[in-house]
Amino acid sequence: MATLTSRVGVPVAVCRRSVAPVALLGSLPIRSSQVLGSRLSAVKPVVPPRSRQPVTIKAQAADAAKELDGLETAVSKVVGVKLAPTVVTLTFIAIWYALNIGFNLLNKTIFKYFPFPYTVSTIHVLVGLVYCVLVYAIGLKGWSFGRPVTKQEFKNIFGPAAMHAVGHVAANISFAAVAISLTHTVKTLEPAFNVVLSQLILGESTPLPVLLSLAPIMFGVALASAGELSFNWTGFLTAMASNLTFGFRAVWSKRAMTKTLDGTAVYAYTTLISVLICLPWALIAEGSTLVEGCKAAVAKVGATRFYTDLFMVGMLYHLYNQFAFNTLERVSPVSHGVCNVVKRVAIIGSSVIFFNQVLTTQALVGTVIALAGTWLYTDMSSKHKPQKKSPPPAPSGGAAPAAA
Repeated sequence: MATLTSRVGVPVAVCRRSVAPVALLGSLPIRSSQVLGSRLSAVKPVVPPRSRQPVTIKAQAADAAKELDGLETAVSKVVGVKLAPTVVTLTFIAIWYALNIGFNLLNKTIFKYFPFPYTVSTIHVLVGLVYCVLVYAIGLKGWSFGRPVTKQEFKNIFGPAAMHAVGHVAANISFAAVAISLTHTVKTLEPAFNVVLSQLILGESTPLPVLLSLAPIMFGVALASAGELSFNWTGFLTAMASNLTFGFRAVWSKRAMTKTLDGTAVYAYTTLISVLICLPWALIAEGSTLVEGCKAAVAKVGATRFYTDLFMVGMLYHLYNQFAFNTLERVSPVSHGVCNVVKRVAIIGSSVIFFNQVLTTQALVGTVIALAGTWLYTDMSSKHKPQKKSPPPAPSGGAAPAAA
């Protein structure tokens, strides 16, 4: 060893000091590969950005899945989390349209052999009430009344529900008297009644662009009514009365809206109140001739079809209104208004084809103008909000005086 170190010129003491690091480590024999490995293990590996993206996407998908309701969660297994809400909403709208078209066609068919609009209106809401009670009884409370309401809540619902019942009867009188296309064209004037009643009851001033958008609706209704072959004043005036009562319903609903009940429960209680109003009304208006009318209807179409038609039209009426309420909960009021316009187009078109109705050019042009005006009104209403009447200023020297 001494000979080797003397040849390379390195002192022996230096060679001995080179063993010191080993002694510091507890005099344990350590290989260089182990020391290097321990240093490398202390360094955390750098993950490339691409490998972290799937983790982020999965986290976002999990957060989105938490916001879905039960139906959307089930649909998301087929179409994915992102598309599930849209698919469910579009499905609701499609079912709403299908049920509404089916109701209008069957309802008009019934009136052709059983012209008793008060009785048929009562059957609509009576079948709906039976449905609500049965669903509630088997435990599906969320599909029906939800929960018992307080006296104040019932009072809040009663006003709009009463207007709903009266407007429903008036609309059915119109359906029985004139073509479906004319009734639905006249009912496009409902926004005009809403504007007037909002000003009188709520003190809401409607912006000028919204008011101007009502002009084509009025012109289109006048043009279509004058050119309609089935026009009569009974059908026209009852359709206008339906617009008035539904206008009251819309305005009073704003004043008495309850936030503790969802749309399904509110409509279930609306159905209950409608039965309380329509049933005695029908007995007074048509009770004396009802038995003979039923016998004549059975003689024309048979008992099985007669009672089946009445049951089915009641179910269609309740379910299409239920899906309309459910759709309103999923979209904005403006989008719901646009859906209503498209719905009227679908109903008018389907009724013309189904009943082989002859539309004059004047009636067709007027209907198109009225429907276009309704879309314009919906668009203007979304851009120009109504202005509420400002409260009177408080007198100088303190707070406003208490109400008498």
